[in-house]
Amino acid sequence: RLSHPGFCRGNSVERKIYISLNKTAPCVRLLNATHQIGCQSSVSGDTGVIHVVEKEEDLQWVLTDGPNPPYVVLLEGALFTRGRFEGFLSPPSTPSGVYSNSYGPEFAHCREIQWNPLGDGLAYEDFSFPIFLLEDENETKVIKQCYHDHNLSPNGSVPTFPLCAMQLFSHMHAVISTVTCMRRSSIQSTFSINPEIVCDPLSDYNVWSLLKPINISGALEPDDRVVVAATRLDSRSFFWNVAPGAESAVASFVTQLAAAEALQKAPDVATLPRNVMFVFFQGETFDYIGSSRMVYDMEKGKFPVQLENIDSFVELGQVALRNSLELWMHTDPMSQKNESVQNQVEALLSTLERSGAGVPAVELRRLNQSQPLPPSSLQRFLRARNISGVVLADHSTVFHNRYYQSIYDTAESINVSYPESQSPEEDLNFVTDTAKALADVATVVGRALYQLAGGTNFSDTIQADPRTVTRLLYGFLVRANNSWFQSILRQDLRSYLGDGPLQHYIAVSSPTNTTYVVQYALANLTGQVVDLTREQCQDPTRLARALSPAFELRQWGSTEYSTWTESRWKDIRARIFLIASRELEFITLMVGFGILVFSLVVTYCINAKADVLFIAPREPGAVSY
Repeated sequence: RLSHPGFCRGNSVERKIYISLNKTAPCVRLLNATHQIGCQSSVSGDTGVIHVVEKEEDLQWVLTDGPNPPYVVLLEGALFTRGRFEGFLSPPSTPSGVYSNSYGPEFAHCREIQWNPLGDGLAYEDFSFPIFLLEDENETKVIKQCYHDHNLSPNGSVPTFPLCAMQLFSHMHAVISTVTCMRRSSIQSTFSINPEIVCDPLSDYNVWSLLKPINISGALEPDDRVVVAATRLDSRSFFWNVAPGAESAVASFVTQLAAAEALQKAPDVATLPRNVMFVFFQGETFDYIGSSRMVYDMEKGKFPVQLENIDSFVELGQVALRNSLELWMHTDPMSQKNESVQNQVEALLSTLERSGAGVPAVELRRLNQSQPLPPSSLQRFLRARNISGVVLADHSTVFHNRYYQSIYDTAESINVSYPESQSPEEDLNFVTDTAKALADVATVVGRALYQLAGGTNFSDTIQADPRTVTRLLYGFLVRANNSWFQSILRQDLRSYLGDGPLQHYIAVSSPTNTTYVVQYALANLTGQVVDLTREQCQDPTRLARALSPAFELRQWGSTEYSTWTESRWKDIRARIFLIASRELEFITLMVGFGILVFSLVVTYCINAKADVLFIAPREPGAVSY
């Protein structure tokens, strides 16, 4: 019998047999218009003898030498690479960006630049077996101890039963593709009283705000001009809802929040000739869900700002891992074949360079005009209209981020660390070097937006606050449940804040925690203190639906819009226990079957001779003389 004081609670038979693993993250199934990716178990779960793989040679035991298959492999993170998994389906990328066979064919499918050469695409494979991440070191130790006690025999001999085994449950309801699963869900919803939905579209909300608020029920006039400042909110990894996204998302949207705060403090913002719209897109990791939906709503007149109102577009990409002082300005070479757009882009780059001239810690660099844009929301806007836009990033070609869309894209990966002797409250306010560097970038962006909006008098006074940046980094990457986040959120939302970092996977239940926190942080940083009641106060920070237009149009096989869905499941859990040999299991089965047959025979014989074995009692009142 397995026992562990941290896991056994109560006296039920199940708890005496099994140790449940409560801190795990599964790989789940996602689907698009043509493929399925991710992992799943069988309906009843997959069970195998545990084998710990700590070096390359240990895999040989699992693959060929092990006498008691099947096995469940406990794999060290460094060995979890494409080389360990062969022969699985890999879906092609969908043409969601601006480059295609008809627009910049030389840049389509990343032919010019492989932006993430270290990525092996494992998260976009389809696996027919379950894969789980163990998040609790104590649970990992329990598994290893069980393995050493029962599965590891001396001198390389065959281990004797009972053996330590693991059972993984992660059966997925959806199969094949989004087209198939959405059709099945639609049929169920139409004809069934209790429909069983098998998948859900990935969706959430974009967060947006205008520097000069407008009536949300109306729309801008055609002559009104808006400068768009954009970035993404989401990231992902191989495992469900484990998406720290420090460099791929957090650093950029934290920088934009700091830039918005700095710009709002300029004395003449209310009189600037052009407005500034701050946008934080959700779902960009999955074929630009948020930006494609906003473009769609703009084209259909369902959004207060129209495409024709956009004067210029400034997007923050990955900005936390700058080499030296360089910040690279990426532009689209195809739209600049139009002379008017080229002149506008040139003016945009010149404005950024002037803004950077007053910040010695940031050096703006131009790129060859024949180089395509990196993955960015700007691409979705360019598919609809030629606009002058730029993407600011810490890389000129390939990503500096070694952990793009990985569980390792954490605070440590962007050099955010704190002295060990400090309390959590001291860590919250400790200004790290990364915070100072991002504040410099935010200062450049704030000053550039001010000038692009037509400001001339107070550009040099715009200065991002490193304390704001460091608080945001701490809250999103280290500890969400901190005093500052608690102070800016509504009371009913504070329970969403955990003691660890927030995760930035878009998911299907929305708004996510990240969306709420960014919305309230933006309102707090750009709002003004007024003497009004809660009912009189209007929040200028708003949410806009980030659901792919493909699902509104019921075009589940669309190649124009994102079609990503997430499968539903009934049960996801993992547990370990001791397993007997097949011989003992067979003997136990036969003995049980024999006892059953014997009991049936005995019952039959007793029933047949009941009149002899059991004498009927006398009737009451009957007396013999």
